[in-house]
Amino acid sequence: MSQTIFDIRAIMGMLAHRSPFLLVDKVIAYEKGKSLTAIKNVTYNEPFFTGHFPNVPTMPGVLILEALAQACGLLTSQDTGIRAESGVIFYFAGIDNARFKRIVVPGDQLTLDVAIDKIKRNLWRFKAKATVDGELACEADLMCVFKRPPSAEEGAAAEKSGE
Repeated sequence: MSQTIFDIRAIMGMLAHRSPFLLVDKVIAYEKGKSLTAIKNVTYNEPFFTGHFPNVPTMPGVLILEALAQACGLLTSQDTGIRAESGVIFYFAGIDNARFKRIVVPGDQLTLDVAIDKIKRNLWRFKAKATVDGELACEADLMCVFKRPPSAEEGAAAEKSGE
């Protein structure tokens, strides 16, 4: 059994995500400035299984990518010190070379391995892969960026002006 480095409470302090969209349960490995390994326990109680697919529950590939992105966010949070309460959000900026090799079903445990590939200002590029029992489920190059989201007032003003 792997040692927990960051539990769910620590993760919730680093990421702005909350249930049902928090897709990382714990972190089991972390190397500052380099990589992080996290775990997502896939259970039948996940809300997406009711419609994807009712008789053959399958975790959507986009949610596997999202789980990987959240692992990237945890790595970046640890490296920069930026936390959920800062008001800064780590957004997807791009996904390249995404490949899905194995379906993910209830009862699987996704191991999410992410490594920093390149950093340019606030744009971070990662090599990411998700495995189940050592078998590759998904791999991709992910790009993410830090941004401060517009306030409610700024968003309403932009919407009113037609932006």
